[in-house]
Amino acid sequence: MGNNFKLPTEWLKQAEYDMGTAISMFKTKRFIYAVFMCHLAIEKVIKGIYSKVIKKDPPKTHDLVYLSELTSLDLAEDLTKFLDSLNDLSILTRYPDELEKIICQYSRERTKEIINQTKKLMQCLKEKLK
Repeated sequence: MGNNFKLPTEWLKQAEYDMGTAISMFKTKRFIYAVFMCHLAIEKVIKGIYSKVIKKDPPKTHDLVYLSELTSLDLAEDLTKFLDSLNDLSILTRYPDELEKIICQYSRERTKEIINQTKKLMQCLKEKLK
Protein backbone atom coordinates (compact mmCIF):
# COMPACT_ATOMS: atom_id res chain seq x y z
CA MET A 1 0.00 0.00 0.00
CA GLY A 2 1.58 3.26 -1.14
CA ASN A 3 1.04 6.78 0.03
CA ASN A 4 -1.31 8.88 -2.02
CA PHE A 5 0.37 12.12 -0.96
CA LYS A 6 3.77 13.65 -1.55
CA LEU A 7 6.20 12.45 1.11
CA PRO A 8 7.89 14.89 3.50
CA THR A 9 11.29 13.85 2.13
CA GLU A 10 10.26 14.92 -1.38
CA TRP A 11 9.02 18.30 -0.10
CA LEU A 12 12.35 18.78 1.68
CA LYS A 13 14.38 17.81 -1.38
CA GLN A 14 12.50 20.38 -3.44
CA ALA A 15 12.85 23.03 -0.71
CA GLU A 16 16.61 22.53 -0.58
CA TYR A 17 16.80 22.77 -4.38
CA ASP A 18 14.81 26.02 -4.25
CA MET A 19 17.14 27.40 -1.58
CA GLY A 20 20.08 26.61 -3.85
CA THR A 21 18.29 28.47 -6.63
CA ALA A 22 17.78 31.45 -4.30
CA ILE A 23 21.53 31.57 -3.70
CA SER A 24 22.23 31.30 -7.44
CA MET A 25 19.81 34.13 -8.13
CA PHE A 26 21.53 36.20 -5.44
CA LYS A 27 24.95 35.61 -7.02
CA THR A 28 23.64 36.79 -10.39
CA LYS A 29 22.02 39.87 -8.78
CA ARG A 30 18.47 38.71 -9.53
CA PHE A 31 17.44 39.79 -6.05
CA ILE A 32 13.66 39.69 -6.40
CA TYR A 33 13.89 36.13 -7.68
CA ALA A 34 16.21 35.23 -4.82
CA VAL A 35 13.53 36.46 -2.39
CA PHE A 36 10.82 34.63 -4.34
CA MET A 37 12.78 31.38 -4.12
CA CYS A 38 13.33 31.89 -0.38
CA HIS A 39 9.56 32.04 0.02
CA LEU A 40 9.11 28.95 -2.13
CA ALA A 41 11.71 27.00 -0.13
CA ILE A 42 9.98 27.81 3.18
CA GLU A 43 6.57 27.05 1.67
CA LYS A 44 7.76 23.58 0.64
CA VAL A 45 9.34 22.76 3.99
CA ILE A 46 6.09 23.72 5.75
CA LYS A 47 4.14 21.62 3.26
CA GLY A 48 6.49 18.75 4.10
CA ILE A 49 5.67 19.20 7.78
CA TYR A 50 1.97 19.26 6.86
CA SER A 51 2.26 16.00 4.94
CA LYS A 52 4.13 14.42 7.86
CA VAL A 53 1.59 15.53 10.46
CA ILE A 54 -1.69 15.32 8.52
CA LYS A 55 -0.69 12.42 6.22
CA LYS A 56 -2.09 14.02 3.08
CA ASP A 57 -1.17 16.67 0.54
CA PRO A 58 -1.30 20.24 1.84
CA PRO A 59 -3.73 22.76 0.39
CA LYS A 60 -2.66 24.56 -2.77
CA THR A 61 -1.81 27.89 -1.20
CA HIS A 62 1.26 30.10 -1.00
CA ASP A 63 0.23 31.65 2.33
CA LEU A 64 2.98 30.77 4.80
CA VAL A 65 1.04 32.04 7.79
CA TYR A 66 -2.00 29.93 6.92
CA LEU A 67 0.16 26.84 6.33
CA SER A 68 2.00 27.36 9.61
CA GLU A 69 -1.33 27.62 11.43
CA LEU A 70 -2.55 24.37 9.84
CA THR A 71 0.56 22.58 11.07
CA SER A 72 0.54 24.26 14.50
CA LEU A 73 4.12 25.43 14.08
CA ASP A 74 5.63 26.59 17.31
CA LEU A 75 8.40 28.99 16.32
CA ALA A 76 10.50 31.48 18.23
CA GLU A 77 9.13 35.02 18.03
CA ASP A 78 11.86 36.28 15.69
CA LEU A 79 11.23 33.41 13.28
CA THR A 80 7.48 33.99 13.40
CA LYS A 81 8.03 37.66 12.56
CA PHE A 82 10.33 36.73 9.70
CA LEU A 83 7.80 34.18 8.39
CA ASP A 84 5.14 36.93 8.40
CA SER A 85 7.40 39.36 6.56
CA LEU A 86 8.51 36.74 4.00
CA ASN A 87 4.86 35.97 3.40
CA ASP A 88 4.19 39.64 2.65
CA LEU A 89 7.29 39.98 0.45
CA SER A 90 6.20 37.08 -1.69
CA ILE A 91 3.16 38.89 -3.03
CA LEU A 92 5.36 41.76 -4.18
CA THR A 93 7.90 39.50 -5.86
CA ARG A 94 5.30 37.20 -7.40
CA TYR A 95 3.11 39.93 -8.87
CA PRO A 96 5.07 43.19 -9.07
CA ASP A 97 3.15 46.29 -10.12
CA GLU A 98 6.24 47.88 -11.62
CA LEU A 99 9.40 45.88 -12.16
CA GLU A 100 11.86 48.79 -11.80
CA LYS A 101 10.18 49.93 -8.61
CA ILE A 102 10.43 46.52 -6.95
CA ILE A 103 14.01 45.96 -8.15
CA CYS A 104 15.01 49.14 -6.29
CA GLN A 105 13.49 47.77 -3.06
CA TYR A 106 15.86 44.79 -2.93
CA SER A 107 19.45 45.82 -2.42
CA ARG A 108 22.24 43.27 -2.15
CA GLU A 109 22.33 43.82 1.62
CA ARG A 110 18.59 43.44 2.14
CA THR A 111 18.44 40.32 -0.02
CA LYS A 112 21.44 38.79 1.78
CA GLU A 113 19.66 39.33 5.11
CA ILE A 114 16.49 37.68 3.76
CA ILE A 115 18.54 34.69 2.57
CA ASN A 116 20.30 34.39 5.93
CA GLN A 117 17.00 34.55 7.82
CA THR A 118 15.49 32.01 5.43
CA LYS A 119 18.37 29.62 6.10
CA LYS A 120 17.83 30.02 9.85
CA LEU A 121 14.08 29.42 9.55
CA MET A 122 14.60 26.49 7.20
CA GLN A 123 17.00 24.83 9.64
CA CYS A 124 14.44 25.18 12.42
CA LEU A 125 11.67 23.76 10.23
CA LYS A 126 13.84 20.85 9.08
CA GLU A 127 14.18 19.82 12.72
CA LYS A 128 10.39 19.36 12.78
CA LEU A 129 10.66 16.89 9.90
CA LYS A 130 12.90 14.52 11.86
